[in-house]
Amino acid sequence: MHISKLRSRSLIALFVAAFPLRVVDAQLTKPSPDTVPGAPLFTSRDLIRAVGFTGLTIAMFPLDRSIARRLTNERSKANRFLNGASKGVEYIADPGSIVIGTSLYLIGRFTNHPNIEDLGWHGTEAVLLGGGTAWVLKGLTGRARPFVTGDTTAHDFKFGGGFGDADRQAFPSGHTTAAFAAAAAVTSEAERMWPHHFWLVAPPMFGGASLVGLSRMYHDKHWASDVALGAAIGTFSGLKVVRYAHAHPKNFLDRAILRTELIPGPGGPGVAVNASFPLTLH
Repeated sequence: MHISKLRSRSLIALFVAAFPLRVVDAQLTKPSPDTVPGAPLFTSRDLIRAVGFTGLTIAMFPLDRSIARRLTNERSKANRFLNGASKGVEYIADPGSIVIGTSLYLIGRFTNHPNIEDLGWHGTEAVLLGGGTAWVLKGLTGRARPFVTGDTTAHDFKFGGGFGDADRQAFPSGHTTAAFAAAAAVTSEAERMWPHHFWLVAPPMFGGASLVGLSRMYHDKHWASDVALGAAIGTFSGLKVVRYAHAHPKNFLDRAILRTELIPGPGGPGVAVNASFPLTLH
């Protein structure tokens, strides 16, 4: 019972902190202000999100050990359903987020559906940005994973220790970062394309991302604070990638990726790629 309540509370805390508060925007038929040309990259809502995530991460530090012990006890580990389900959601996050994003991009490109192409590329871009940020922080902080210390020491940090040592790459959670980056990017694009259906997309996306974070704690790979920071990095990566891309539709990456032409290859089957890069030679 205690384990069940703890999981529920942890899931609710992650979901509430990460979920973008867009009740008003979701009811409007006009495009989201986050995705109109010329929109500023950062707004007051970002400050609210940052304060929420910072508070959640700090609040998790004193609870890291107790949460880890309760989620990884023998009774919990013996549950076959939890073992199978947790592995499944992790695969969906990594490498699934990249595979799904790339597939959507290719489907949209080959079937001439720009919105699907846009969704796939920006989701992938957000995951790459979030993953890169998380990798740098993992290396710099060098935090030991829970299983390394037997869930006894949650504050074993070593500056630079995470570069080259996988056992010291706990802070933040990379899987959680990828899951929340994909969730944030997809929901932002959904709000832009289908404003009336935003609430059909956001809950399962962020709910699934929260489950990824819980699964990483369940497998004793991350502390709760690792997951909270990963959720923060992922959410901001997804929101900012989509916001910047639509506020600056002529940015280099979008012009290179989304305006690539696929034409039949000469002399037989195959495809030739004709990319129009935004470069001017003098």
